[in-house]
Amino acid sequence: MNAATKHPHFEALLKKAQALPAIATAVVHPVDELSLNGALEAARGGYITPILIAPHAKLAAAAAKLGRTLEGCSCIDVPHSHAAAEKAVALVRAGKADAIMKGALHTDEVMDAAIDKEKGIRTERRMSHVFVLDVASYPKPLLIADAAINIYPDLMTKRDIVQNTIELAYALGVSTPKVAILSAVETVNPKITSTVDAAALCKMAERGQIKGGILDGPLAFDNAISAKAAHAKGIRSPVAGDADILIAPDMEAGNMIAKQLEYLAGAEAAGIVLGARVPIMLTSRADGALSRVVSAALAQLLVYHRLQAKK
Repeated sequence: MNAATKHPHFEALLKKAQALPAIATAVVHPVDELSLNGALEAARGGYITPILIAPHAKLAAAAAKLGRTLEGCSCIDVPHSHAAAEKAVALVRAGKADAIMKGALHTDEVMDAAIDKEKGIRTERRMSHVFVLDVASYPKPLLIADAAINIYPDLMTKRDIVQNTIELAYALGVSTPKVAILSAVETVNPKITSTVDAAALCKMAERGQIKGGILDGPLAFDNAISAKAAHAKGIRSPVAGDADILIAPDMEAGNMIAKQLEYLAGAEAAGIVLGARVPIMLTSRADGALSRVVSAALAQLLVYHRLQAKK
């Protein structure tokens, strides 16, 4: 698999991650060809050491369809997908897994186990999802949040979404992440809640309630990623036209932006959930091998970034 010609930003991330040791990863219910192949490819690339958790018969059948062997893989037999999700979270709590990778099951099954109040892997922050996109027409990786977890986030949830995503940007090597808080317009309008939230988030960053990034907003999508559009509207900002991170007003908007870039602009997308004890690779069941492998590399980079931060 060679991403260099079409997806140079992902190729750079993969090379950065290859310099690190693999992370132990609980792979939840990889009983179809796509999810199992993604886990095995991520293992072959040296990004993860997979712990395959699934009904043994279904796992063996998927491997047979792929023509791949599971020899040397750690496998845990469970009766069904729900049990696989619970076991993955239990491995994290026991210190035996550094990350979780979603296989052929619904997102809710994985997340319900992760957010369980007694047996889950919550932290003080709200969990949130981020898409990392390699867009041919953009000069660097583009992070979009939240596009899969928080449906209509309030202000304090948006604060956690921003902070989670800044942490990932640091792990990817962005020294000072530029964060665009998106809305439909560039001015604060009390009739448009997202503009008020954007202004509040920027003030929170000024007062140290959000750390590590440069925030600006509200910004419309064009002004966030196009210096020409920002200049035409007279917007003077270190973020406008050069954003590393786009914070969507809600999950619907974030998901649409990411999917439109993927299907209309030829972008490749990877994604993980942040804010839990460990990163959760939450790829779609339709995602191909590259998306799954890059998601594994993102998780690996984040795990080692956190280790470095503790030293």
